[in-house]
Amino acid sequence: IIKLNIFVCVLVFQYTRVWIPDPEDVWRAAEIIKDYKEGEPILYLKLEDETPLEYRIGPKDNALPFLRNPDILVGENDLTALSYLHEPAVLHNLKVRFTESNHIYTYCGIVLVAINPYEQLQIYGEEVINAYSGQNMGDMDPHIFAVAEEAYKQMARDERNQSIIVSGESGAGKTVSAKYAMRFFATVGGSANDTNVEEKVLASSPIMEAIGNAKTTRNDNSSRFGKYIQIGFDRSYHIIGANMRTYLLEKSRVVFQAEDERNYHIFYQLCASASLPEFKDLALTSAEDFIFTSQGENIFIEGVNDAEDFEKTREAFTLLGVNDSNQSSIFRIIASILHLGNVEICSERDGDSCHILKNDPHLAHFCQLLGVELEQMEHWLCHRKLVTTSETYVKNMSRKQAANARDALAKHIYAHMFDWIVEYVNKSLHTSSKQHSFIGVLDIYGFETFEINSFEQFCINYANEKLQQQFNQHVFKLEQEEYMKEQIPWTLIDFYDNQPCIDVIEAKLGILDLLDEECKVPKGTDQNWCQKLFDRLSSSVHFQKPRMSNTSFIVIHFADKVEYQCDGFLEKNRDTVYEEQINILKASKFQLMADLFQDTNKDSSISTSSSSKSSRVNVRASKPTPKVPNKEHRKTVGHQFRSSLQLLMETLNATTPHYVRCIKPNDEKEAFSFESRRAVQQLRACGVLETIRISAAGYPSRWTYPDFFNRYRVLMKKSDMTIGDKKLVCRNLLETLVKDPDKFQFGKTKIFFRAGQVAYLEKLRADKFRSACIKIQKTVRGWLQRVRYQKIRKSAINLQRYGRGYMARRYAEQLRLTRAALIFQKQYRMVRERRDYLRVRQAVVTIQAFTRGTLTRRIFQEFLLHHKAMMIQKHVRGWLTRRKFRRARNAAITIQCAYRRMRAKRELKQLKIEARSAQHLKKLNTGMENKIVQLQRKMDDQTNDLKTQNEHLVVAKASLGSEVNKLQKELEMMRSRQGDGSQLTSLQDELEKLRAELQEAHTHMKKLEEKHSNEKMGLEQVRYQSLKGASQSVGRVQAELDEERQRYQNLLREFSRLEQRYDNLQEFQPGHKRNNSTQSSLESDSNYPSISTSELGDTDDAIQVVEEMGVEKAAMDIGVFMKLQKRVRELEQERKRLQVNLEKMEDQVNCKVESEDLAYNSLKRQELESENKKLKNDLNELRKAIADRASQNSSSNELQDGYNLLLGQLKAANEELEVRKEEVLILRTEIVSAAHQKEETTNQIETNNVPEWTNSKKPIDKEEAVRAYHGLCDKASDWGYLNEDGELGLAYQGLKQVARLLEAQLQSQARKHEDELAAFNTQIELLKDDIEKKQEMLNHTMSLSPEAQVEYSVQQEITRLTNDNLDLKELVEKLEKNERKLKKQLRIYMKKVPDMEASSQPTKAKPQLTRQVTVQRREKDFEGMLEYYKEDEALLVKTLITDMKPNAVSATVPCLPAYILFMCIRHADYINDDQKVHSLLTSTINAIKKVLKKNNNDFEMTSFWLANTSRLLHCLKQYSGDEAFMTQNTAKQNEHCLKNFDLAEYRQVLSDLSIQIYQQLIKVAEHMMQPMIVSAMLESESIPSLAGVKPMGYRNRSSSMDGEGPGSYTLEALIRQLGQFHSVMGEHGLDPEIAGQVIRQLFYSINAVTLNNLLLRKDVCSWSTGMQLRYNISQMEEWLRGKNLHQSGAVVNIEPVIQAAQLLQVKKKTSQDAEAICSLCTSLTMQQIVKILNLYTPLNEFEERVTVSFIRNIQNRLQDRNDVPMLLVDTKHTFPVLFPYTPSALSLETLHIPANLSLDFLTRV
Repeated sequence: IIKLNIFVCVLVFQYTRVWIPDPEDVWRAAEIIKDYKEGEPILYLKLEDETPLEYRIGPKDNALPFLRNPDILVGENDLTALSYLHEPAVLHNLKVRFTESNHIYTYCGIVLVAINPYEQLQIYGEEVINAYSGQNMGDMDPHIFAVAEEAYKQMARDERNQSIIVSGESGAGKTVSAKYAMRFFATVGGSANDTNVEEKVLASSPIMEAIGNAKTTRNDNSSRFGKYIQIGFDRSYHIIGANMRTYLLEKSRVVFQAEDERNYHIFYQLCASASLPEFKDLALTSAEDFIFTSQGENIFIEGVNDAEDFEKTREAFTLLGVNDSNQSSIFRIIASILHLGNVEICSERDGDSCHILKNDPHLAHFCQLLGVELEQMEHWLCHRKLVTTSETYVKNMSRKQAANARDALAKHIYAHMFDWIVEYVNKSLHTSSKQHSFIGVLDIYGFETFEINSFEQFCINYANEKLQQQFNQHVFKLEQEEYMKEQIPWTLIDFYDNQPCIDVIEAKLGILDLLDEECKVPKGTDQNWCQKLFDRLSSSVHFQKPRMSNTSFIVIHFADKVEYQCDGFLEKNRDTVYEEQINILKASKFQLMADLFQDTNKDSSISTSSSSKSSRVNVRASKPTPKVPNKEHRKTVGHQFRSSLQLLMETLNATTPHYVRCIKPNDEKEAFSFESRRAVQQLRACGVLETIRISAAGYPSRWTYPDFFNRYRVLMKKSDMTIGDKKLVCRNLLETLVKDPDKFQFGKTKIFFRAGQVAYLEKLRADKFRSACIKIQKTVRGWLQRVRYQKIRKSAINLQRYGRGYMARRYAEQLRLTRAALIFQKQYRMVRERRDYLRVRQAVVTIQAFTRGTLTRRIFQEFLLHHKAMMIQKHVRGWLTRRKFRRARNAAITIQCAYRRMRAKRELKQLKIEARSAQHLKKLNTGMENKIVQLQRKMDDQTNDLKTQNEHLVVAKASLGSEVNKLQKELEMMRSRQGDGSQLTSLQDELEKLRAELQEAHTHMKKLEEKHSNEKMGLEQVRYQSLKGASQSVGRVQAELDEERQRYQNLLREFSRLEQRYDNLQEFQPGHKRNNSTQSSLESDSNYPSISTSELGDTDDAIQVVEEMGVEKAAMDIGVFMKLQKRVRELEQERKRLQVNLEKMEDQVNCKVESEDLAYNSLKRQELESENKKLKNDLNELRKAIADRASQNSSSNELQDGYNLLLGQLKAANEELEVRKEEVLILRTEIVSAAHQKEETTNQIETNNVPEWTNSKKPIDKEEAVRAYHGLCDKASDWGYLNEDGELGLAYQGLKQVARLLEAQLQSQARKHEDELAAFNTQIELLKDDIEKKQEMLNHTMSLSPEAQVEYSVQQEITRLTNDNLDLKELVEKLEKNERKLKKQLRIYMKKVPDMEASSQPTKAKPQLTRQVTVQRREKDFEGMLEYYKEDEALLVKTLITDMKPNAVSATVPCLPAYILFMCIRHADYINDDQKVHSLLTSTINAIKKVLKKNNNDFEMTSFWLANTSRLLHCLKQYSGDEAFMTQNTAKQNEHCLKNFDLAEYRQVLSDLSIQIYQQLIKVAEHMMQPMIVSAMLESESIPSLAGVKPMGYRNRSSSMDGEGPGSYTLEALIRQLGQFHSVMGEHGLDPEIAGQVIRQLFYSINAVTLNNLLLRKDVCSWSTGMQLRYNISQMEEWLRGKNLHQSGAVVNIEPVIQAAQLLQVKKKTSQDAEAICSLCTSLTMQQIVKILNLYTPLNEFEERVTVSFIRNIQNRLQDRNDVPMLLVDTKHTFPVLFPYTPSALSLETLHIPANLSLDFLTRV
């Protein structure tokens, strides 16, 4: 300390930055504004806000302030790398990293400091795990995964068990850190088999969090117990099992929670899911209804869904093997605890006893759920048993005692259930395999101090004292080992040892011993125990007595003083629960409950001590003498905790520990908010500052010799640089710069510095740079001034020269301008005079013109007025004459109307008389009968005609069938006669004919084009005529349609009238009896039938007259108007009445049986329809058969003519069939009409035969009779008389059917007209469009020049001809395809005949193969096929695949095995042996898979078989016979196509196999390149000049670095490896496209690994690394261009790394720089850009850091991006591979097989 103060005094001068204490921020930055001399009492400072401050220094005031580190060291990953190691430097470094860079992890020696961000960060994904896996601890940024990887690596290397100790106060993130560490082990060391042990280990976390975590005021998910999880590994370092130990569960939380806190999560999860069917019997409701869950007054946690968490807990139980029965048992116990808390205990009047209310529902539920006796539990909850040597007493308990006993029972049950679950989890995670090593993860509570501290806080702080002692010893041990390894003289470092404080707690007669002793005393109290502490421990330095209290004591821990309240210590230490209650639970019917308490005596003490006197004591006879209590009964909670803690310490001491210290940055749980006071408290408590103090006491700064040389070589002399030994150079430099030899020590590989020495060296280095900069600036400024002077002098000379030249040119210009001015004056004067003359002449001509025009217009106006007067006179005279004529015509019409009305009335009366006569009705009926007979005859004639047509069709079908048979026979004869040669000749002839036909088609096309051009002008001429004619035809059609509509309306009115009359007739049915009211209404309406047809016609005529005259004129005729009004009312009344009768009549008609004629006609119609369908199907089949035959024999003209003839006959027959179909439909309508008519006649006859049909009664209702009288008729008539023979109904039916037929015809005609009109409109639109297009073409053509017109017309013609040619070509191709198909079928059939003949003959003996396959000559008859025998197939596969080495065929054709295999497949196809093809291909595929599985790490073998597999696939495609793959084949290759088999399925299998081999190739290549990428891209010094400015002085923390040299891979090695990959693939004949895809994938892997390391390493995020990286990328791009792979997409894949390198190099200061970065880094996500900016580290003090405001500016600009929230690149992403079809130019017959392959058993065919 003295040496450090002296050194500080030396450095305390003006502008030095220091730290001073601050009551709010703990430490505050300041700057010295005046040099300080030793002994001065005041230090003059200036704060950061420019406020001056006088800082007093002295023995009684303050010591010298701490010095601040250089800015270049601020934000370091490791706190021990700081030059000045002290509390403010540590606090500031953590704050900068946390708030500005958002880095939550920081190293502090061997400790990882983790600050809770209170926010979800994307830094724990699988990509991050993969990035940290296999890396050294000091190479990557601080992370919990780095600590886990360090533990995993040391376990594998040293074969020593490891431990990760995670500590911190509640809410600091201990549980999450431990969870992530276990996730890392589960991912990296996954189980070797399918047991999924790692998933079970992770599944234990939700269970333990549910039963052991709760919400506190500091943390929403606080662990209320400590746990140590041992993850077991086998010799291969795969997880095989795990084990968990728990410590000090906070049982008091089960029965009590402070305000705004909750009980354990499982209670609320179960209550939230109480509505589920399986939990109905638990009788649970909301958590607010239970005392044990509602004391905190808030049962919810923001952002947490208890029901969803409960489902996760149940899933975890299931995954760990807890069956549904055990789960149900656990939930029953939890529910019973809640019910037990709601049991109400009432006090008696005396206050010394109590009772429970009868029928307490919660007690009943408690007993029911646990299966215990209700009466016994009710009794022993209010009583207790006292046992003495002679008697046993049953004593009443007060209400408070009973409540305490109830709560103790609840805590006891929960604690036992917790232990049972932990034990079950351990059983599930246990393995029978032998455990080789383990890694333990300790998640334990940190140092705690509250306003009121009790027994729990005492135990927690006791555990932390033990852990801190172990931590201090381990740190001291590591320091000692480091010094000894470097052979530095060891000096004892005085570090804090907290053994005295531990002795106060656990030594003999310490706090725990006195507490256990007091618990044994029958009447021991907390006050007595506290007094004993004061008496025994008052002399200890670590124990104090409070001034104002006698019931508390103070222990001075390593972190702080803590005052503990003695109340409750004894009770919590005893953990008392009454034996009677436990015995009841032991006798439970519920098996799990009984099992929990089988060994309860071993776990806690049962209270048997006597208590104070009571007023009520029941004395009973003594039972047999009780057993002497076991010693285990007297174990207290403190004793148990001390034993378990001792076991834990032994375990930790036997392992290599790794420390994680979790820090809670604030109490408000705000994201990335840092409170210095809270952080300092925790840093002091967790031992981080102690680590700093130990490091600072020795030599904290340590540099390797190369790093020191590179960093500080600027301080060396030129003569020193020539020395080759860098150690000697460094030694000479330090001895020169630092005079005190104690400030540094030289080790074997490192130089050790005292605290502050690095800062001193940095100051010297900065001074050297500053002086060098000044010198450079001086020289550069002088050079700039000289250059500026020379430029000015040269400019002056040039100005003088140009000025003189300019003066001379200006004088010459003046002379030219003077001469030009004279010429301008002369010309101007001449133009001015001529302009005046022309102006005067133009004025005279204008005046004359206007004068003559005025006179002419005046004469024209007078003539126009006379003409208008004559026109007015003519129109007036005509109008007067027309008006006179209209008046005379209207008068004549009026007279005619009156006369005609009179005559019409007379005729109406006459017609009424005639209508009453029966003779008239008979005439009508006679006409209908004649028409029915005519229709029947017509139907018969049409039926006969249809039969005749059917017979003709049958005859035609028979003739066609015979013709087809004849053609088939001729075809077979032709095939049998013709051979292969004649067949080829016929095909050539057919081809010539097709070509001739194509030529004729072209000629005909040209003729049509000429005709089209001639008709073009004609169409343009008739365009307007067509439009005009179309409009006229539309008008005409519209008029006809209106007329048809009018006639249709008249028919409808007539039909409605007749229908009403028919309904009226049907009303009087036989047997119908009416009452008086009904009879009167019918008789009153009986006048209606007197309306005759003539009257209705008169009414229609009246309506028509009204329409013609108009409403105004018709209103003048009152009689007509009243008649129409009366008629409308009566029709409306009768319509309603007759509608009901119509429905009844239709029901009766439907019930009648059809007549025999109707049945006969219906059957006949059905028979005709079935016959028509049959004929139609025959015709379709016949047409199809003929078409097929015609296509097969398209070369025969005779067959073609026959085919055309048959088609014509079929079309004619089809048209005739359609006509017959329409006639059948008409006949069907007529048959139905006749049937209805006959049925109505029959009904009418039956009606007339009934004697009750009389209706001669008079109307009774006078009013109705008067209304009928004033109607359109004058007399009433008897309808019964008129309808006595049923003639009227029959006539009505006939008219009704006729009306329906007419209506149908009218509708069909209307539809026909509408269709024609739509067709006309469509045709007109098409003509319009055609004309418009042609008009546009014509206009466009006319606008062009003559040459362009010719060219445009020729181009149009060429386009049209091209389209026609394409259509014809497509037709020809279809015909050729059909021809090839038929020929192929013919060949197959021809080959099957000899095969069938050969199969009947005996198998030939195997001939001797004497031909030498190594003869290098081409056989004349060799067709590129290789024959082998079936028994040689295994040998073939073994030789070509299994035993094949790539170098064996390196000097031959690439992919030779693939060609040989295909040639064997060709021969099997040639001999039509499907079994041989199937067997060979299957064996080949399986053999390739076995070879690749055997050589799964051999790149050369994988590349070789990828090339051969893809080549075999290409051969199967190239020679498949498919047109798509034959476009690039030669004629010979087309002859070698497969003849018999379609191997498309095998092609798909080979394609899938190729993809698998490709993926294996990528995997092998990436595995080989993985260790090279980071070293080559980020660490190798491709540009040596940059090495001097690389900050390399940081300490390698990881002990895993021991014995391992740094990666020595360079960029040249990586490029050499890529070149080797590419050359191997090229030698094996792999397609260049596939090789390009491989390189593309490898470049993606290089990009991903490089970028991920860049994002996780702060030491490489600098300007020099960006330049180095950009140079490396340019070298790789150059390699791609050299290999012609720049178009493969590989450059695009490394674009993110290119942009990251550019980001490291660009300026990062202004808003323009931010805009440039946003536009530059398009391939990087916002998270990646921000991460790189946060990690950016300046190389020296001349470079500025990236400010927080600049980073925020970048974030705001990138908010609109739709980037995936991704930080690291997915290293496992694989691009989809595409195997393009690449045919081979090699002819199979030219292929030679080398003799070294030993394929003598293959025969060339």
